[in-house]
Amino acid sequence: MDEVSEPNQTTEPVRKKEREERLAYSIPEAADMLGLDYFSVYRLVVRGKLKACRALRGKFLITRAELNRFLNAEE
Repeated sequence: MDEVSEPNQTTEPVRKKEREERLAYSIPEAADMLGLDYFSVYRLVVRGKLKACRALRGKFLITRAELNRFLNAEE
């Protein structure tokens, strides 16, 4: 009789969900950090409530300092 072996229980490396500290974030990343929708953050940028700069290919980048300022101003 062939012995049935139990499947290997490999443990996947635990992924840290901590976002690395960077100087600037894209709109989708900023939206994720703020808990908002992409278009909500985009509207904040267009209305001047959240300052962003344009990077290569017209991509908006929002600095970490600006995100902190926005969060502190909303309290």
